Amino acid sequence: MVKVKKATRNVERYWPSHKSSPYTRPPAPATRMQTRSQLRNRDPGGSAENFFHRLPSEVLDMILGKLSVLELSVFSMTSKDVTHFVVDYVSTQKWRNRMIIQSFHCTCFQEQQATITHYRALGLLFKRCTLLLPTKERLKFIFSRFLQIPCFMLEHCFVQDCLGFASFGGILQTLIAGWDELECHRVFLFLCDATNILPKMEAVVSSKPGVPCFQEIEIRLFCRRVLLDPWSNRLECQFWLIELLKPWPMVSQAHLLLILYGPLLPEGTVGWQELVERALPHGSLWDLARALLLLFSKLEVKGWMADSILAILEELTAIPQPWHVENVARLLVLCGSHLCYTFLASKALNGRLVEVSKLIVYIILVCEKDGYHMNWAVRLVQQVCKVFSSDPEKFLFLQNLENMFAETTREFFELSVGGNVVDDREIFQTLCILLDSSARFHAKFLYMFLQKNEM
Repeated sequence: MVKVKKATRNVERYWPSHKSSPYTRPPAPATRMQTRSQLRNRDPGGSAENFFHRLPSEVLDMILGKLSVLELSVFSMTSKDVTHFVVDYVSTQKWRNRMIIQSFHCTCFQEQQATITHYRALGLLFKRCTLLLPTKERLKFIFSRFLQIPCFMLEHCFVQDCLGFASFGGILQTLIAGWDELECHRVFLFLCDATNILPKMEAVVSSKPGVPCFQEIEIRLFCRRVLLDPWSNRLECQFWLIELLKPWPMVSQAHLLLILYGPLLPEGTVGWQELVERALPHGSLWDLARALLLLFSKLEVKGWMADSILAILEELTAIPQPWHVENVARLLVLCGSHLCYTFLASKALNGRLVEVSKLIVYIILVCEKDGYHMNWAVRLVQQVCKVFSSDPEKFLFLQNLENMFAETTREFFELSVGGNVVDDREIFQTLCILLDSSARFHAKFLYMFLQKNEM
């Protein structure tokens, strides 16, 4: 034991304990939790922003180049400095050549969907990385990148199935989603200046329908695919349609509506003469009816009233000449009860009973042809009857209606025996449908009258 103690004293002589050593580090104080901002203030060199500042630009470009478009859009929102890095990166010609692809003429459906999806992602990226800019500078920065693409511009691409306008619409829809109407109006004005579309529209609506056929279809494709069709929300589509129509007088508004939503021929031009010369199927007029319903459903819009929509509808059915009556009747049926009744009641109040009677006869024919329930037509006639205040006026209206049934039947019969071999079978078939529709209508109408008397 004596030897052990001696050894211990010898060890302590050369390696003194921490209690007596002047070289021993004092024990570390207890650590205290600190926030990220406190650490950044204490050690500015360790912040994320300064980390990227210290990186060579080539290395930073390599890092950003590994991110997808969506990942880059999320990364751009992490801080103000990172936003500037991303903006500088997407402004490089190398990135634009790699990411702003221009394969708009693919025929495979999967490739088409992938292209549109890619451009929607680009719209989201530019929306997020320009959040700090004022609206005007934001739009200038974004569209200066995309309006250089030929397929995004009017009169630059002549391929029928080009995806350029649809891709442009995907960018625009993603970019302005959630913006208020004032900001969207600024976007509209900016696009008008950038694309020079208003003078082109003016030239087209001032010309004879069908003459500038290429310009008509180009304006239709641009407005539909960029401004109107991308929106699934009716209110947003309605906003853009009103923006397009507002600058023009009523006749030009009707002309423009037909350019945008009128029936198309197989070769891709608007079927102006077909509206005048022959009855068209309901599918050809559905887009036009949908546009009218969009306008009619928001009458509180400044400068728009029910009379304005009725006047547009009146002008529309006379371009380029008065339409085939069955086309007018089919359009009214597609527009639904409210607009159809309002249109007929307006004519009835103005004393145009012959015109109202002829339209109702063809509405009944359309109901029979297209499979609509005849009760709808009966209720329509009943509502129009209520427009007249006295019994003699109501009787005069019903008398005109019955006379028109007889006159229209006689016209079809004379045409069917006229010897026109091409149309004989179709005219005779329409005559048979008219007779069937007349029988159904009168049976329903009399039944309604008898029920009312029993009550």
